[in-house]
Amino acid sequence: MRKLIFGINLTIDGCCDHTKGDAGEEVHEYFARLMRDADTLVYGRKTYQLMVPYWPDIAKNHSGPTKSINHFADAFASVDKIVVCSRTLDKVEGKNTSIIRENLKEEILKLKQQPGGNISTGGVDIPSQLIALGLVDEFHIVVQPIMAGAGRRFLDDTNLPEKLQLKLVESKVFKSGCIALRYFQQ
Repeated sequence: MRKLIFGINLTIDGCCDHTKGDAGEEVHEYFARLMRDADTLVYGRKTYQLMVPYWPDIAKNHSGPTKSINHFADAFASVDKIVVCSRTLDKVEGKNTSIIRENLKEEILKLKQQPGGNISTGGVDIPSQLIALGLVDEFHIVVQPIMAGAGRRFLDDTNLPEKLQLKLVESKVFKSGCIALRYFQQ
């Protein structure tokens, strides 16, 4: 069965607003490697629209300011993308992108049963739902050495049906002070 892997950047105080942190070279490389292990991305509409057309445009001509940004763009552009539960999005860009409008749990379970590589998800709304449904197998959380003080917090609006016990299987400290934590759901 394919694994559903969730990845996110957080500040020390739990803020996941993409404008509050500073991903940097090491973090972009970390997530590019993670994305290369996946062949499908699952996003909500908001995250999809933050990512597309930005990353595919960079991948077209390697216009990113750093090598790590270009590597991430290449990895992003190469995988299939699924936009979940979008009521306000009529169409998506790219031949490798589709929309799922209903039955999130059922559709993700079907995806996990299909042959292929890992399934990756990011953002807040859809991953929060997937976590509450018990569908996420692995968590990659990069904690940045920043106190944002304000902004959206991960899982703020989510009520988990029960406490989720995770097992730390890997940690890595970057030169920047960021810490990458990898957990499996037990």
